Amino acid sequence: MSTIYLLLEQLKDNPINWALAAILTYILHYFTISNKPPYIPAKHPEVLVFKNYTPADLLPYNGQNNTRILMGVNGSVYDVTQGRNFYGPGSPYANFAGHDASRGLAKNSFDEDMMVDPHGPIDKLEDLEADDWESLREWENLFAGKYLLVGKLIENNNNKE
Repeated sequence: MSTIYLLLEQLKDNPINWALAAILTYILHYFTISNKPPYIPAKHPEVLVFKNYTPADLLPYNGQNNTRILMGVNGSVYDVTQGRNFYGPGSPYANFAGHDASRGLAKNSFDEDMMVDPHGPIDKLEDLEADDWESLREWENLFAGKYLLVGKLIENNNNKE
């Protein structure tokens, strides 16, 4: 008798052999035919370099077309992209995206008239009162603790280094 015939006879006569054959088939199938997707290397995140930004430089970083969202706060520039729900297009603070938001944050006003011309000089905030400065410092502490500091805000006519 052939070996295959003997194996089939053993399977037919003993139910434990059926269970062992099923387990062996599953193991062979698992290791030979995998449903795992092919390995795709993770995309390296965009490298952020600390640099100087002018108010005009911030304009493209307003979250439109899935760009990063940068915001100026009291002379510092923060990447607030992870807060896209707050600062992205159509969100409550969207008018601050890509701008120096210092005056609006200090006054706790999110109106368009709080924004200064990005092609003009930086708002020196000289007319702010003590309560406004306190509010701005609180916002600045929030940004410093939550978002990545990516640069410094400089005047439009300064050289960027």
